[in-house]
Amino acid sequence: MSISKSRKTAVNILISIEKDGAYSNISVAKEFLCSELSNADKALASAIVYGTLDRKITIDYIISRYIKTPVNKIKPITLTAIRIALYQIIYLDKIPESAAVNESVNIVKASKEKYNASFVNGVLRAYLREPAEIPSGNDIKSLSVRYSCPVTIIESFVSDYGTETAVLLLEESLKKPPITARVNNLKTDTDSLIKILDGEKVTAKKSTLDNSIEILSGIDVANSKAYKEGLFHIEDMASQIAISKIGLRNGLRVLDICAAPGGKSFTMAEIMNNTGEVVSLDLYKHRVDLIKKGAQRLGIGIINARISDATVYNETLGQFDVVLCDVPCSGLGVIRRKPEIKYKDITKNDFDELCDIQMKILHNASKYVKIGGKLVYSTCTLKNAENKAQINAFLDKTGDFELQCSNEFMPHIDKTDGFYCAVLVRNG
Repeated sequence: MSISKSRKTAVNILISIEKDGAYSNISVAKEFLCSELSNADKALASAIVYGTLDRKITIDYIISRYIKTPVNKIKPITLTAIRIALYQIIYLDKIPESAAVNESVNIVKASKEKYNASFVNGVLRAYLREPAEIPSGNDIKSLSVRYSCPVTIIESFVSDYGTETAVLLLEESLKKPPITARVNNLKTDTDSLIKILDGEKVTAKKSTLDNSIEILSGIDVANSKAYKEGLFHIEDMASQIAISKIGLRNGLRVLDICAAPGGKSFTMAEIMNNTGEVVSLDLYKHRVDLIKKGAQRLGIGIINARISDATVYNETLGQFDVVLCDVPCSGLGVIRRKPEIKYKDITKNDFDELCDIQMKILHNASKYVKIGGKLVYSTCTLKNAENKAQINAFLDKTGDFELQCSNEFMPHIDKTDGFYCAVLVRNG
């Protein structure tokens, strides 16, 4: 009995994500690191993992049409095998239906759930005989099934932006996200980096922003020679544009209060031409170590990465020209990249607590800003309660700051991650 290594790996990763609540990118990287998959097998496994996560609600709805028991009562290997087979059959045109079915059946046969192999075969064959129809209406439940998004998130989008925009956001959430990189101007320039990447058989083009490129062909970032040499780091265009609007210049003293893994700190240091100082804080040592490692790879010497709690004032840090607080958030702007975020079970109490933490960080961050300095607040979410509402509430409580500018990046319009950024100036 032959079992596809790529599909078996995909099943292992998906079960790990569901069981442990792990992030997809971390789980994929970890599994690939200790596997002997070819690049082609890695590509297929990755496509199946992210695609199955993206479409999980839709796929589970389809499964429910062919069984009498609740989907969540199916054993984990069995359920995951059915999910990946349906994803391949419905969404991957180049995969033969017979291969998708047989491989999933074989995976279950070789597992501790081998008694369910005929069940898997039966569900998949039933779908092939008579495919279930997907609801076409624009009511919340139909949208949830069609776009594989929980009702609570759709209700939030509709409440904040209206049904028409909500649908556009849902459509965009299932598309492949762009890969953009910040060119390390301390070591190279845009044209040179594009040529270097071309030598690695990676196609890239200039973005509209200086020192930024879009990577068009697939790239194995960790194994890229240009990456290892510190010629670039990956950062979404929305984040790069937001940083560019701060008005950074050489010699400033900057605080990045929630810095890990360090992308915004790196970009700010590069814009400042490695002059001045960037103090990059995070609560956990292993995340601070990530910042230090990244700064070393990029050849940045002005980053001072330290362990610190963003909600607690540390008077020894002193005052800063610019303070950035990229706060923890619900992450609804990056569900194209991390689809498992959609399925996090966040209660109202959890969300209220998250908003409280954001406000605590914002108020604490404001204490480090010198008069005439700037306070920058950002999130990678699309919930007004975490974005404009937080800034308005902060400004209502303090007379020391005024809003200089704010930007909300919408994936379907700006072709970036969903992102919010506000720049405030301290005037007293």
